[in-house]
Amino acid sequence: MYCLVMTTCPNREEAQKIAEVLVLEGLAACVQIKQVESFFKWEGKLQCEKEYLFYIKTRDSHYQAVEERIMKLHSYEVPEIVKLNIETGLETYLNWIDESLK
Repeated sequence: MYCLVMTTCPNREEAQKIAEVLVLEGLAACVQIKQVESFFKWEGKLQCEKEYLFYIKTRDSHYQAVEERIMKLHSYEVPEIVKLNIETGLETYLNWIDESLK
């Protein structure tokens, strides 16, 4: 099974470092990064921050290693790390994920 892992970072440099590590270590086939504006409560106060959102494409079997690697490289005390299962997709794209993770 395949999954999409999402996380955010406070700046482009940290985002690029994490993306590069995940791809080079074979934990992710592809990482897309997009700048977003996030609204959330932290320590009882409303926050609005520019962040970098990741879409990490990988296999379900790689999730735990992806999470552990993000935790080691991430600067947030409590980073967003969310896994969404991919039920289906273009077969040739899913095959490419498999080939990229070998």
